Amino acid sequence: MTAAPTTASRTLFWHRRDLRLADNLGVCAAVEISPAVTGVYVLDPQVITPPEHLPPMAPARLWFLIESLIELQRRWRDAGSRLLILEGDPVELLPRLAAQIQAEAVVWNRDVEPYARERDRQVAKRLQADGRKVMVDWDQLLIAPERLKTGAGDPYRVYGPFLRNWRGQVQAHQPDTASAPTGLIDLEPALLPESVSLGSYQTNHGFAGIDLCPCRPGESAALEQLSSFCDAALYEYEPDRNFPSVVGTSYLSAALSVGTLSPRQAWCAAQEARAQARSDEQLAALGVWEQELGWREFYQQALFHFPELADGPYREQWRRFPWENNEAWFAAWRDGMTGMPIIDAAMRQLNQSGWMHNRCRMIVASFLVKDLICDWRWGERAFMELEVDGDLAANNGGWQWSASSGMDPKPLRIFNPATQASKFDAEGEYIRRWVPELRHVNTKDLLSGDIGALERRGYPEPLIEHKQQQALFKSLYASIRS
Repeated sequence: MTAAPTTASRTLFWHRRDLRLADNLGVCAAVEISPAVTGVYVLDPQVITPPEHLPPMAPARLWFLIESLIELQRRWRDAGSRLLILEGDPVELLPRLAAQIQAEAVVWNRDVEPYARERDRQVAKRLQADGRKVMVDWDQLLIAPERLKTGAGDPYRVYGPFLRNWRGQVQAHQPDTASAPTGLIDLEPALLPESVSLGSYQTNHGFAGIDLCPCRPGESAALEQLSSFCDAALYEYEPDRNFPSVVGTSYLSAALSVGTLSPRQAWCAAQEARAQARSDEQLAALGVWEQELGWREFYQQALFHFPELADGPYREQWRRFPWENNEAWFAAWRDGMTGMPIIDAAMRQLNQSGWMHNRCRMIVASFLVKDLICDWRWGERAFMELEVDGDLAANNGGWQWSASSGMDPKPLRIFNPATQASKFDAEGEYIRRWVPELRHVNTKDLLSGDIGALERRGYPEPLIEHKQQQALFKSLYASIRS
């Protein structure tokens, strides 16, 4: 690699949720300052192994992160520089590293999460106290949260009006994508700091479902998955996205969460596919996927403007809800042993593959909250401990939507598991895949969960009766409303 000339000012780029070189706005900004750019990623214990009151990083997500970082290191080398890996507190490590490599500026992309925002303020304060320039901007969103306000100047609390404003701004600005940089200048050998090896993380992440997980780590895989999706499944996204046994979704949730794919790349690929659409139905399917990108940003901007969402319900009355919180029922739900086949299939998919189909996420969340009458925050934590695509904003937003405690104009929504199974897994293919001990059961009984004792062969009886629990939940809900 080429040694940095003495006249080149060194810039440090701090990766966080943007694990790619192509179309990375922060990287572009750093390269504009000088081609002498060094990348860094900090393995922060507060994120990977946080205090007990916070969920640890899921083994599936740690696997995805480490594999993505390994590829990102190769990409930095190919571009002419390097990605350093540090382990510890970014507030202490980054100012020290900037001084060691004589970086005049430090650049990173902003985040919406409360911990990240406070950490970033402390890092910036320390760097600026040392006389270093700090540059930050949005990269993980198509439209910055500050630019999305109601006519009264308030943050949006309802998705529909938000979507109209968001889509209008996206279309008006017509996002474009940037190529990965080349010809970067590496550090002089005398300035090289010690970098952590990812080998131990690569072998000790604890995730056993690599072959089952549909989300693939790394920038290259994300672009390949996006291309494959836009060539085929995107045109049938509506209605195929609702059927868990069909390959009808993009499987890009983890890539968007850690940033191996940018939202601009996703949006631009959809616009290219739009130009190739051949029917109104295909155009409608494209529009629905664009709306899903809008949901992602709605939950991100909600967490940005209302950080208290991370700690509890948006609707105040839900703080008074008398949850039953039966720990045995919760354990059965988490392990996929509730006796309701569609619920157990979905939870086993999550446990084994690190990923769950979105339709199933809604079904199991409704079941935990409104059938088992268990605090939605228990489910929110369980998902974060298992998901390859665990994302605070999306996970919290989805659980509050299902619990009816969040920003939702329809305050009460209850899913009947048997009805959902009949509508979206009519032949029982999904259930039979993930609950193999019930493959012999006829489809009607498989979907309803009304399975005879002899047919169960060790599969558990249902924990509850849906109609009875639905009535109980409604009575408890009425009590907090009054």
